[in-house]
Amino acid sequence: MSADRYYLIVPASGIGTRMKSDLPKQYLKLNNGLSVLDQTLKTLLSINKITGCIIAIANEDTLFKKSKFYKHLKILAKVAGGKERFHSVISALNTLKLFANDNDWVLVHDAARPCVNAKEVMTLMNKLKNHPTGGLLATPVVDTVKQATNNIIEKTLDRSNLWQAQTPQMYRFGVLSKALENVTKNNLSITDEASAIELLGLESVIIPSSKSNLKITTPEDLELANFYLNSL
Repeated sequence: MSADRYYLIVPASGIGTRMKSDLPKQYLKLNNGLSVLDQTLKTLLSINKITGCIIAIANEDTLFKKSKFYKHLKILAKVAGGKERFHSVISALNTLKLFANDNDWVLVHDAARPCVNAKEVMTLMNKLKNHPTGGLLATPVVDTVKQATNNIIEKTLDRSNLWQAQTPQMYRFGVLSKALENVTKNNLSITDEASAIELLGLESVIIPSSKSNLKITTPEDLELANFYLNSL
């Protein structure tokens, strides 16, 4: 029996309205000269275990053609991104059917997380290689968390069991496909792949990771990403 393969999906069709920029945030330049997306791809495509990658971009996207990774050998296809993140992932999974078996692994990673650490991704892969479902990188919540309505605190949440989800989120191809089919069929609302897995009642394993694996959402995040990348 052949070993399970690892495929990467990068949803990169967002417009990043909170960045207050004319450019989608994945194409903003970092201090090292790379775009946010290119820095992300540089790290992940360098991982030997990753067999191939599918990138979901907006239909009107003309910028990815300028990427130094546009013709990278591991990029299997570019697909049209959807309205929501999970629509982009479904679009990529539909193309991935041509390459992947049900037991193969799919790593879904935000284009706007350029500080992802290759060693942490490999830890995720190694620790979950025998798991039937999969899991994700995450960091424990260290701040006190309040639940509030209209800025009025209702209660303080117990943070001891709270985690901030990151990406990559890695699941078996067959399992992830089934989970997202369930979301679409039942018109459910999710914010990440782990949410879809939860809705099927399946187990997800958390692999602790660094806070540096931040998602760029605001201009301040871009500055912080430059700091982390400069520290590598």
